[in-house]
Amino acid sequence: MASTLPFPPISCKIFPNQSQNFPVLPLHLPYSSSVHSLFRLKSSASSSRKVSSSSSSPSTSSVSSVSDTLVEEEVLQSPNPESVEVSQKNPSSKLVLVAGGSGGVGQLVVASLLGRNIKARLILRDPEKATSLFGKQDEAKLQIVRGDTRNPQDLDPAIFEGITHVICCTGTTAFPSRRWDGDNTPERVDWEGVRNLVSALPPSVKRIILVSSIGVTKCNELPWSIMNLFGVLKYKKMGEDFVRNSGLPFTIIRAGRLTDGPYTSYDLNTLLQATAGERRAVLLGQGDKLVGEVSRLVVAEACLQALDIDLTEGQIYEINSIKGEGPGSDREKWQELFKSAHTQSLQKQS
Repeated sequence: MASTLPFPPISCKIFPNQSQNFPVLPLHLPYSSSVHSLFRLKSSASSSRKVSSSSSSPSTSSVSSVSDTLVEEEVLQSPNPESVEVSQKNPSSKLVLVAGGSGGVGQLVVASLLGRNIKARLILRDPEKATSLFGKQDEAKLQIVRGDTRNPQDLDPAIFEGITHVICCTGTTAFPSRRWDGDNTPERVDWEGVRNLVSALPPSVKRIILVSSIGVTKCNELPWSIMNLFGVLKYKKMGEDFVRNSGLPFTIIRAGRLTDGPYTSYDLNTLLQATAGERRAVLLGQGDKLVGEVSRLVVAEACLQALDIDLTEGQIYEINSIKGEGPGSDREKWQELFKSAHTQSLQKQS
């Protein structure tokens, strides 16, 4: 079938092979033949409806199923619902810059930051869009600045004053669509935009979280070569490499095929009630071996959790979600999830 497509695959070979020196951590977890750990993501008890149905929408990671041989189940207790209440009473000292905050994952990231009383600064091409998305917010909680990561001249140094962390979840469609209008192509967004943003960041940034895609290291192989016909995986990998070589503390989250809402703009109250539907069980892996789908809410939660979990620094994770319960916003369970994925990756290398 691939031979009938009119466009040849675009090569993934961008930079010379570079070794990734991950820190060897003193992790003492039971070894399993699995590459992944399965946790259960508990939806908020206050959630009364879903943002949308669990049917999937087009994304930059077109994959089909979770490999049974890569799944290990962990039995966990339910998260403590009081943790969110505590964070609301005790404001965080963080100032998180969010790029791509008007997209599906980005909307959920911003809503989660607001819900946890973490101060956010949102960079948008059209600042007025923030009002329709998140309502009028106190500037002590949410700051909106005009900027376009595709254009270096738009990234005024004032945008980055005082920021402690960055979450970049910019993106576009893998194939030509209306979202490409206005030069919104993968090259411009996933490569040039990420490069420009990272180049403008001050060295004081404590962590940058980049949302990427599974399959970026295999874009000359089926089915990834089909996804990469217009270079989306190639450009995402270029963005990843730039982040890795920037000298800044980083974590990269490679998402599977995105499912669940929001597919478009929702108001803040709807976003705060978002659930992962039935796909709350989380699969994390390393080495670009994971194949499957992931709820946008799970990706957003992984980004927030990685901000404060030290062992995720300098690491790249692939993430999927399947039917079942999960860690919700429980920090300890997410830490065990990241730990287990990292430990099993080291075991595979030894």
